[in-house]
Amino acid sequence: MKHAILFSFLLTGILAAEDWPQFLGPRRDGTYQGKALPKWPANGPKLLWKKNVGAGFAGPAVVNGKLYLFHRQNEKEILECMDAAKGTVIWKSIADAAYVDQFGFDNGPRAVPTVHDGSVYTLGANGVVRSTDARKGRLNWTIDCRKKFGADKGFFGFACAPLVHGKNLLLNISGKKGGIIALDTASGKLRWTATQDEASYASPIIANFNNTPQALFFTRAGLASINPADGAVNFTHPWQPAIRASVNACTPVAAGNLIFISTSYSKGATVLAVNGKKIETVWSNDTSLSCHYSSVVHHDGFLYGFHGRQERGGELRCVEMKTGKVQWNLPGLRAGSVMLAGTELLIFTERGELLRGKANPKFFRATARVQLMGATVRAYPALANGKLYLRNDRQLACFQLTE
Repeated sequence: MKHAILFSFLLTGILAAEDWPQFLGPRRDGTYQGKALPKWPANGPKLLWKKNVGAGFAGPAVVNGKLYLFHRQNEKEILECMDAAKGTVIWKSIADAAYVDQFGFDNGPRAVPTVHDGSVYTLGANGVVRSTDARKGRLNWTIDCRKKFGADKGFFGFACAPLVHGKNLLLNISGKKGGIIALDTASGKLRWTATQDEASYASPIIANFNNTPQALFFTRAGLASINPADGAVNFTHPWQPAIRASVNACTPVAAGNLIFISTSYSKGATVLAVNGKKIETVWSNDTSLSCHYSSVVHHDGFLYGFHGRQERGGELRCVEMKTGKVQWNLPGLRAGSVMLAGTELLIFTERGELLRGKANPKFFRATARVQLMGATVRAYPALANGKLYLRNDRQLACFQLTE
């Protein structure tokens, strides 16, 4: 009986805490399964610390009480390890930064670091992949994808958040010698290449169909399902706007045997059903949930995310995944990102607001709405062990959500 009580206590402790080791969290789907969030004071959750940071759109990763931020200061790209509870610097890994945004936007990194098995993997805005020791900041290996693979920076630089599967580090790099690549996590050596698809601004996920893992990449050309072990192509589905000046940026969503992909630029979204190596279109349109740059979350058969072009002012929507039917829409938020904490939506707007409310397909009611950061917030936040980490284009802040 005592052992059962002890096991129950330990299990509860495990479930109450959860790290955020990569883009979109531990399951790479924008969900957090830690302790339920309590009600906040009227002025919002408690600010624990705030600090100035460099340029970039890359949000933080948090593992074992350490926060990893990839940003740029002057002509240097910096991977910085901090104490997640205090914001104090533990180490910095610094490298030259050569990227210049051709449209005059931000010159910093776009891709969130991936922390796995004692290493931190980064992809810089100019296509340099690095593996860094997570404890001491020592460089393990580095690969310049522009030199090695003929990779193209595209419109806005390299933005694919590295994905680890087994011993492989998976990336979409738009290379003449490989559009999608796998590098050995220990050495950086090339394991395989697949397709010659140009890179998008979406990051890949791992999905299981018929108990078989598949790496889903939303490239500039469309959806590609790749065997993560050997690079074999399971299937592809073209999905690209007609105009050249466009991007695919929304991370794919997989639920059951369905896959959701979405873009903007008059192309819109589609849901595909996977049957073995065959796929069929369930629905497609430009009126349900056309995502410009942010990703969506899935809960109980429904998708929650921002519809419409960012510069024109989008709206938050709930859409039934299997039909594309719009359940409700909330205008006025313009653009932002969405996270699912338990059964609650956390909505972060570009203007630095945080809204929370139940993930309910019938309606949305904000139970809290607070201003946390000044504009412009485009980096995806991290929620780890009850603490929210949020950055704009100048600062990084930590807020206490649960004890």
